[in-house]
Amino acid sequence: MAISNLVKRLQNIMRKDAGVNGDAQRIEQIVWILFLKVYDSAEERWEDTSNEKYVSIIPENLRWRNWAIDNNDGKAPTGEELLNLINNELFPTLKNLSVSQDTPLRKSIVKAVFEDNNNYMKDGILLRQVVNVINEIDFEDYEEKHAFGEIYETILKELQSAGNAGEFYTPRAVTDFMAKQLNIKLGQTIADFACGTGGFLTSALKCLEPQITTPQDREIVNKSIFGIEKKGFPYLLCSTNMLLHNIDDPNIIHGNSLEKKVSSYKENEKFDIILMNPPYGGSEQNFIQQNFPADLRGSETADLFMTLIMYRLKFNGKAAVIIPDGFLFGTDGVKRNIKEKLFKEFNLHTVIRMPSSVFAPYTSIATNILFFDNDGTTTKQTWFYRMDMPEGYKHFSKTKPMLITHFDKVIEWWNNRREIYDEENNPKSKKFSVEEIKTQNYNIDLCGFPHKVEEILEPNETIQLFKDKITSLSLQANNVLDKIYNLINE
Repeated sequence: MAISNLVKRLQNIMRKDAGVNGDAQRIEQIVWILFLKVYDSAEERWEDTSNEKYVSIIPENLRWRNWAIDNNDGKAPTGEELLNLINNELFPTLKNLSVSQDTPLRKSIVKAVFEDNNNYMKDGILLRQVVNVINEIDFEDYEEKHAFGEIYETILKELQSAGNAGEFYTPRAVTDFMAKQLNIKLGQTIADFACGTGGFLTSALKCLEPQITTPQDREIVNKSIFGIEKKGFPYLLCSTNMLLHNIDDPNIIHGNSLEKKVSSYKENEKFDIILMNPPYGGSEQNFIQQNFPADLRGSETADLFMTLIMYRLKFNGKAAVIIPDGFLFGTDGVKRNIKEKLFKEFNLHTVIRMPSSVFAPYTSIATNILFFDNDGTTTKQTWFYRMDMPEGYKHFSKTKPMLITHFDKVIEWWNNRREIYDEENNPKSKKFSVEEIKTQNYNIDLCGFPHKVEEILEPNETIQLFKDKITSLSLQANNVLDKIYNLINE
């Protein structure tokens, strides 16, 4: 099934329902139904593989298989009967499930998902139609299983005003490239402290899958994955995504990674692999900033996450982190101090400069991938590589997305590093010693993109670019309004 077609069909149905007001409620409606569909699929697997008789935490009559599947025999509940089941039985029951510290994550997650969720639909016939569309997804199919992250990406693109919280879906090509370059091994612990819908974690799992040969290996992987997500919808989708990828007890936490004093982390709270695209452009309140050393204390979220990563990366651990351009060229205060710590205490061996349209239409801010190790050495030299737009592309877009093959030249260079200069003799790839970087006061805006010459685009491209720009500005405006709203309410 085409994921984009799925979302459009759901949109068209829910627009007819008087109870669903706005994009955010449409997303929430899709999320809880998707979760139950995926959870039922996971329960089928647990029933087949459990040594003891598996007992669901969901009462039998409320399990997906017993009310959601429509066999066209007139027995599937619809209309008022379905609304009564959902509103008066399913939601009250799942919100109030009895869980304790001893309840397995695979079961307690059901209550966590439904605690803050609601059914907004008032038309039981339309609700039945939504359920039937979602039931068409075959999560046993490899392609549809691994395209799950695209559901959320498509929701954000199709329901743009719902992106006002600043969620940036990291293209799968980028997450796959970053995970692959870290050479992840079975037994290593893997974390993302702002995990969104779990894109980086699923890319890490893709690297581990060929290494799994026994049930014991599967259990090792099951205990290796860790994520934290502050926002409700991405958290729910990440938890669902992990279940879909055979992580039976997903250690995904709904919370703020920055709420704990960074100096208090113990060894068992650190990780071998950290893969992240930290939120940037936002700010944190003073009481959150107090969790960081005075010289590394700032309000910018990307800066705080960079510090957090350094404190939670194990000895001999590896990290790959996406950071905006502002972090690279900042030489004042906190940004400079963070980079000084990074160069002195870690080995920042590679910086990949990515094109500005990687995250279009959410933002046009240029981003970079920092690769660094905690191997007990300081940085001696850092390689910079400028990743130019692929041939035939003026910018990435919905119709011409970034592909993993676009990293082929980067990977070729990675395995055979050499200095490269473009036609104007600007460095495209070059290594810089730490002494050179220090003399620039840790400004690492190196091997950047040359000044762009204004280009004349085809009419359709101009229109698409204009639409992307409007979308980006709309998301930024909604971000500002959210901050103002939160400040007023505080």
